[in-house]
Amino acid sequence: MTDPLRLMAVLAHPDDESLGTGGSLAKYGSEGVQTYVVTATRGERGRYHGGADNPGPEAMGRIREQELLDAADVLGVEEVKFLDYMDGDLDQADPNEAIGKIVHHLRRVRPQVVLTFDQAGAYGHADHIAICQFTTAAAVAAADADYLPGQGTPHAISKLYYICWSEREWAAFQAAYKKLTVTVDGVERYTTPWPDWAITTRIDTRKWWPQVWEAVSCHASQVSAYEKLRDLPPELHEALWGSQAFYRVFSTVNGGRERENDLFEGLRT
Repeated sequence: MTDPLRLMAVLAHPDDESLGTGGSLAKYGSEGVQTYVVTATRGERGRYHGGADNPGPEAMGRIREQELLDAADVLGVEEVKFLDYMDGDLDQADPNEAIGKIVHHLRRVRPQVVLTFDQAGAYGHADHIAICQFTTAAAVAAADADYLPGQGTPHAISKLYYICWSEREWAAFQAAYKKLTVTVDGVERYTTPWPDWAITTRIDTRKWWPQVWEAVSCHASQVSAYEKLRDLPPELHEALWGSQAFYRVFSTVNGGRERENDLFEGLRT
């Protein structure tokens, strides 16, 4: 019996799954691939409706957890799990603990394909960078029988991908959305787009853009950040959500410079 195809996105906050990987989750879920989301935090320090009447981290976490569950349902995700870290503090987590938590989910679900943020965290976000580092380490550690022996059967994933955006995509996204920056240790960080030649994989998700926008809209507590997106005409929504780019960090089933159009290339029988 052939093992079913499984895709896992390991991300940092509620809404990362929709804004970062929504098209891919919707596409593959509709095609019968089992899709899973693991999220490090509950977005407890997010801005509540633009900052007015913020209910505090605990209540905010409950609100954003439910928003993520609703969005995942729209995208056809089979399961959502949380690593239970505080929003904004992920880079201070104990690495062995965080890696071990991700290893647990990799061994339990046994996905062939894993998605996470790139090494720059999209635009320098410390939580995004941390989840990239932890997930990359976990992808290796999960296959090692000597790592956490007795805690799940070792599992070697087949392909690891980083989410990436070309200059064209970032320009369109930020024109419609907002300038994405973050200040860390007094230094403003902002995105450095991937050169087009470095993008190994591009997925056509045009068919699923209405589903992705519905999932983004589930994150109602963050509505002020998405306000500009609400007024976009359908053709611009399709331009934003109609394609997703990735960097293939490693693959045990294919390689070379020819661009992929399927995350499961080399795995389908």
